[in-house]
Amino acid sequence: MEFLTIIGLAAGFCTTVAFLPQVIKTWKSKSAKDLSLGMYSIFCTGVLLWLIYGILISDLPIILANAITLLLALSILMFKLIFKD
Repeated sequence: MEFLTIIGLAAGFCTTVAFLPQVIKTWKSKSAKDLSLGMYSIFCTGVLLWLIYGILISDLPIILANAITLLLALSILMFKLIFKD
């Protein structure tokens, strides 16, 4: 595996795993009142575009990181819509 691919995978891992605490906290507390609907909507759109970009250029670190990040961010967005405070 190339050094640049390893750097990309490590970066993607860090930025993706950063969402886990928020997902877990929101799920456990059943509250998303302090989370911004606008921010997560725009963020999910951006991550989707990064995912499409990664697919188009066939870049594994971009594809993996953004696919998983999109799932986590969409789960937070879903919690924001479901857990009405």
